[in-house]
Amino acid sequence: MDAAALLTRLAEVIDAHEWDALPGLLHPGFACRLVHTGEVFDRDQWVRLNADYPGFERMHAEDLVADGDRGVLRARVTGTGADGRALEFAVASFATVRDDLLAELVEVWTDVDQVPPPGTRPV
Repeated sequence: MDAAALLTRLAEVIDAHEWDALPGLLHPGFACRLVHTGEVFDRDQWVRLNADYPGFERMHAEDLVADGDRGVLRARVTGTGADGRALEFAVASFATVRDDLLAELVEVWTDVDQVPPPGTRPV
């Protein structure tokens, strides 16, 4: 599969909580780096992170740009916090494909309800 097909399928599998299908999309040498924390996960660790993430509910793909073995997926992720509050995040996943599987992801996560710091926007 190319990057577009793999990223589309990745979002579908995660959204549906099909954790047993997730490793089949990932190269044996897969690595995912989370830019905001600096953590790096191998294939098994990343599958467990997703499957065991507390309060995760949905992942909705919003945009996809791909060319051959490279692609970027922008998605909205929702869940429920430990306090019962609804949570919403945006994630951009930059992918590299090798041997028709996802070999590398670099993910950038953010909260979607942030307020710009005072004095940083033109009046």
